[in-house]
Amino acid sequence: MIGIPSTGSLTQAVLTAVCFEGLSAETREGRKATLAIIDENGKVIERGPAVAREAWNVTLACYKNFLVGQGHLRVFSGPPSAAN
Repeated sequence: MIGIPSTGSLTQAVLTAVCFEGLSAETREGRKATLAIIDENGKVIERGPAVAREAWNVTLACYKNFLVGQGHLRVFSGPPSAAN
């Protein structure tokens, strides 16, 4: 994918990325929101600023690896599970 990806597809939330702040979320009405990781049963297993920071760091690591030509197309925030 070359170029800037399209954004704005969420109907109830807005995500913001600032290069020196990371990711943040808010509702369409402007109220603060929290990023979360939800398992396949709908249970919230992680939430809060740590999720946003980890998502930001994994995304940056993947992109930077691509830019420096290391060939790493997948970056894990921890050991990959048996399902991966």
